[in-house]
Amino acid sequence: MSNAHPKKHIGHNHLAERLRAMSRNLWWTWNPEAQRTFFRLAPQLWRESNHNAVAVMREISQQELTARLHDPEFARKVRSVLSDFDAYMGATDTWASQHAAHLKHPVAYFSAEFGIHESLPIYSGGLGILSGDHIKSASDLAIPFIGLSLFYREGYFQQRVGADGWQQEVYLPNHLENLPLELVMTAQGGRLLNSVQIGHSTVFFQTWKVQVGRATLYLLDTNLPENDFHFQGLTSHVYGGNIDTRIGQEIVLGIGGVRLLDSLGVQPSVYHMNEGHSAFLAVELLQRAMKDGLDRAAAEEHVRKRCLFTTHTPVPAGHDRFSRELMEHTFGAAWSSTGSSIDDLLSYGRVHPDNPDEPFTMTVLALRMSRHANGVSELHGRVSREMWKELYPSLSADRVPIGHVTNGIHTPGWASVHAHDFWNTRLGSDWTAKLMDRRFWKKMQDQDLATDEELWALRYTLRRDLVEYARRRLREQHQRIGGDGAAAFAKALSPDALTIGFARRFATYKRAPLIFRDFDRLLPLLTDPERPVQLIFAGKAHPRDNEGKRFIQRIIEYGRHPQLFGKVIFLENYDIGVARHLISGCDVWLNNPRRPLEASGTSGQKVGIHGGLNVSILDGWWREGYDGKNGWAIGEDANDPDTERQDAIDAVNLLAVLRDQVIPEFYHRDEHGIPRGWIARIRNAMETLIPGYSTDRMVAEYTEKFYLA
Repeated sequence: MSNAHPKKHIGHNHLAERLRAMSRNLWWTWNPEAQRTFFRLAPQLWRESNHNAVAVMREISQQELTARLHDPEFARKVRSVLSDFDAYMGATDTWASQHAAHLKHPVAYFSAEFGIHESLPIYSGGLGILSGDHIKSASDLAIPFIGLSLFYREGYFQQRVGADGWQQEVYLPNHLENLPLELVMTAQGGRLLNSVQIGHSTVFFQTWKVQVGRATLYLLDTNLPENDFHFQGLTSHVYGGNIDTRIGQEIVLGIGGVRLLDSLGVQPSVYHMNEGHSAFLAVELLQRAMKDGLDRAAAEEHVRKRCLFTTHTPVPAGHDRFSRELMEHTFGAAWSSTGSSIDDLLSYGRVHPDNPDEPFTMTVLALRMSRHANGVSELHGRVSREMWKELYPSLSADRVPIGHVTNGIHTPGWASVHAHDFWNTRLGSDWTAKLMDRRFWKKMQDQDLATDEELWALRYTLRRDLVEYARRRLREQHQRIGGDGAAAFAKALSPDALTIGFARRFATYKRAPLIFRDFDRLLPLLTDPERPVQLIFAGKAHPRDNEGKRFIQRIIEYGRHPQLFGKVIFLENYDIGVARHLISGCDVWLNNPRRPLEASGTSGQKVGIHGGLNVSILDGWWREGYDGKNGWAIGEDANDPDTERQDAIDAVNLLAVLRDQVIPEFYHRDEHGIPRGWIARIRNAMETLIPGYSTDRMVAEYTEKFYLA
């Protein structure tokens, strides 16, 4: 008996060590029970750290953790979570084992940002969220997968809104000790250093490794004493600085990323460029091929066989362009070793290779040097073919070699804890492994699985969570600028009101204030005491986009209207954590971009698992997903080239669909207070949209179409 306690202590120490190790693998970000474990350890710190497992585990001493594990129930839950983690990491019967077993070398996926979780703030907007969801599903499917990006020590800005409603940007450093990063070392024990040449300077970078389930993400970092001060800050901010910073970041990402993989001994099966920011990787591969003795034509073909390109925007400003002078200054010394002229290099990034006045465009480089290219929805593929048809003068626009793979979302990562609990008890805890099974999701029509009353109860639970979360955020916002937040926002919003959400980047083409265009017609809809409607907005404008900032200011001004106070609100500092509350609590997700500028959009895909519905322009993914019974369309499958006229038409159509369809259906209740028609639409949305718009389906499609090609 005397040995019983020491053995128990050894077991607890082992559990503690394994829990600490698990906190450094971002698998926990899409496992609710793992999140509950960290919450139980330090609830206040969990909230204050933006749900950061590493920060929680740093706070908890070994002595405390061992003591807490003496609680049999807590220890049982920790063992259960660790068992799930081990089963996940060790699984052999995976989608990849059945469908991609001969993909022996990893996919190298380059993206300027990865939005994996709010506690790792190295992302800006939709591109990063898509990349984060892509790597999570690659892990779930067990695709051999490596992500490459930059380590932004100050991330994207923290948004603060002043008393005048104007956005202010605050940059805060990421604290390394609270991030799930591991410095990549050499076999000899020192930092693994690689370098790139920018102009006449050698710029060194170190690399941080992040585990995302079974997948690996590498983040390149130039903040080193070996570098000049200017280059130490090169990777500080997401899309930060001027054009020199931009080209420098893209050299580090593209060229540096290839060199990193080489130094690690990794030979990718394919280099997947997610947007044009990383396209300089093709230049590095081309230089290598020519140095290995291939002539230029053979080298080009060699590179094309290894590269894949996904374009994400039909907005011209979204495609990086660099002048001849900048390219010559930046690449002249490095490129000269190939024996080719700078004009030869510039020709790869020009639609018209011999035009000396045409800037170098990263998208053109990526298109020229890839064996496959795709947009991110059917319409975006069509728009992209038209946009870049001059690059293929012998082909008609419909034959331009740009296809499409419609974006999706990582459903388990976006499903709230309530949603996980709700569906685990009804579908079984393995529902997250069946996201591509359309027959499985037909169960959403089964009243025995989940009654209308239960679905309505779920919606009320999620709406109440959002209302209380928003009130807390509003109080904090108001108190920060000197107001009495507690009194002012105690009754903001209502759990009984139809709740419409709009949250995304405040780019002007997304038209955040469109709903207010005819304010006199909107006001009665929002103030009807019998059928109340409330609007919640969130999003950041780019620091240099004053028009986007004015959009935020206008929405805040509408929220101060005497009849709309507490009914129209703006939540500052939009991030993944804010998004998770909004997409789960809102009844309706509003999307009204100026068609066809929304390449895909994915925020509306996240509401489905929570019983939310979409009201959207027929652009991007919604044009494919909408079937007349699973949400609502704003207007027709067409657009007017006159943008002012189109804005006016869309504003009229938006108010019409809200007034005539959405609001009446939400408030049409039976004798039990249940909106049967509304819930029928929820069921249709779940059945049709969840299996079609997951990143499991998206990554499987990339694998079968391109990675295995």
